This record gives sequence, structure tokens and C-alpha cells, in this order.
Amino acid sequence: MKEATVSALGFAPITPQRAFEEIAAQIRELVASGKLKPGDRLPAERGLSAKFNVSRNTLREALRALELSGMIELRKGATGGAFVLPGSSGVIVNGLRDLYHLGAITPEQLTEARIWLSAIVVRVACERLTEEDLQALEANIEAATRAQKAGNFDERARLHREFHTLLATSTRNPIIQITMEGMMEVLAQFIKGIGPSENPYTLPSRRRLMTHLRARDADAAVLEMTKFLQRLEVKYLDLWNERQKK
Repeated sequence: MKEATVSALGFAPITPQRAFEEIAAQIRELVASGKLKPGDRLPAERGLSAKFNVSRNTLREALRALELSGMIELRKGATGGAFVLPGSSGVIVNGLRDLYHLGAITPEQLTEARIWLSAIVVRVACERLTEEDLQALEANIEAATRAQKAGNFDERARLHREFHTLLATSTRNPIIQITMEGMMEVLAQFIKGIGPSENPYTLPSRRRLMTHLRARDADAAVLEMTKFLQRLEVKYLDLWNERQKK
């Protein structure tokens, strides 16, 4: 980890109007160009505010905006400061969740997109799955089975969503992983809205899917996943529509 200096980074004074946005834009550009890297600490507030020709309150507003976007982390104490982060899926996940709460993503769009994305994930997973990935998926199914027998709906639902994120991780593509993670977070909000329900066909479908995954039979695996999710889509949307009538 190193601390960047004001002079080396070449910050430029900015205009007062929407000053915090201009500050944030300059810092983003420095990250994009590689002058600031994950783990680097930004210069101290005093030097930065002088270089930008703004008050320290304005500078802090810009830093808070960057922190909310997942670009930096603000740490307190003698060894604190503003540190560039390596990147996180949190911003995307939170953004999708907010869009769902705002009504910009409907339950129909959510379940439809889930079917499409899952087909891609399963097909790629059949090519890239490792034995370690398969074992993680098997362990997830075993844990979900225990949760179902114990009547623990919340844990069962969490593990069912985790299965999809584990499968997406096996694609070794961070965009697919993040997209699936965001979709599962939105799905969690959707399921919370419709409430607990019996789900006797998820685990049998999981076991059939695992057989196809181990055989690297992409067509059979995609067909199994698609049929399962389409069946689940009908059930979920029926429950959702019933709830809207109350």
C-alpha cells in the first residue's frame, strides 16, 4: 500500500458549482488511468482541498459520494484516510434491489430474466466446473435438505439462492457472478413479499441437475434448469397476484 501525493497525481482546481461531482470525477479518472490503484491512500484532506480550491466540507462530500459508489473506503484514526478499494459487487446488488423497491423491476421481469440468465450460467458451468465446484454445490444441496426437514423456510430459501450464486461462480466470469448475485438479492425481496410456501420439487430438480452437470451434458442441464424455473415462475407469480388482491 502506498499513499499518493497531490503533486504526482496532478489534481486541478475546480469550479464551485457542483464541486463535489467534479472532484469525484477527477478521482475516478485517476483510478481509470492507473495513477491510483486499489490499496492506495489518497492525499490528506488539507492538501486535496487546497489543490481543488474547495472547502474541506465540499471535499468530504465528494469522498462520501465515492464511498457510497464503492470506489473508496474512509477509515478513521491515525492510520486512516481515504483508500481506493479493489472493487465490490455491493453497489450493483444494492442498485438492483433499490430498482425493485421503486417498481422499476417487476416480478414478471425478474422471473423471466432469471430463466434466461440461468440457462447461460448452466451451459458455461458445464464447460468450466471443477470438482471443487461440484462438491460445493453438493454440500449446498445437503444443507438445504436439512433445512427443509427442520422446517426452516428462511434458511432453505437462502440456500436455494446460494446454489445459483455458486453455479454462477463456476463460470469464472465476474460480470455473470455479479449479475446473478444481484438477481438473487432482488429475488430475496420478492420471496419476502409473497411469504413462505411449500416447495417440494426444488431439491429433486437439483439432484437431477447435478447428474447432468457431472456428465457435462449442457443440453440436458439447461433443459432441467429451465423447466424447473418455469414451473417455479408460475407458482411465484400466482402467489404474488393473490397477495396483490388482498
